[in-house]
Amino acid sequence: MTAVPELRRLRADHIPALLAFERENRAWFAARVPDRGDDYFAHFEERIHALLAEQEAGVCHFHVLVGTGGEVLGRVNLVDVEQGVADLGYRIAERAAGQGLATRAVREVCALAARAYGLTALRAAATVDNAASRAVLTRTGFVRTGETLLDGRAGLTFRRDLGDLRGPADPHRPEEPGPAPYGPTVPTP
Repeated sequence: MTAVPELRRLRADHIPALLAFERENRAWFAARVPDRGDDYFAHFEERIHALLAEQEAGVCHFHVLVGTGGEVLGRVNLVDVEQGVADLGYRIAERAAGQGLATRAVREVCALAARAYGLTALRAAATVDNAASRAVLTRTGFVRTGETLLDGRAGLTFRRDLGDLRGPADPHRPEEPGPAPYGPTVPTP
């Protein structure tokens, strides 16, 4: 049986692989979402430690999609948690795009948001020209709610109520997601 990527809650020991992921995919991401800028990379480790402190405080929940060799293949984040609602963001490595990883990882994070983190809804946004990202949101139960600007680019806003996912948390993974059945489906951003 082929090993599959695993969705994991972000930890400090992920920092080197996460930095490699961000550097290797910078141009790929910048073609789809606003570039993070040079300062992001210059102070990467400090930024991630600050994010981990936010995660510890329950303000955000960060996840990495880890390949069989320990490499980061994607990120799925829930930020600005307030009154049971958070903003969803995700990105998948160029070499892992088109394998359905974004769709499956977003589905798993939606379930975690409802069951492990106690959230009731998620918001997301995607640029109008990013059809693959909009498709991921639609496939995972998000509905379009309006329009926005994302770094000066036309975008759409989405929302997903999590009531259908509420229920008892899986006692085997209340905080640390384990292997998920990632496999080929449709292209992702």
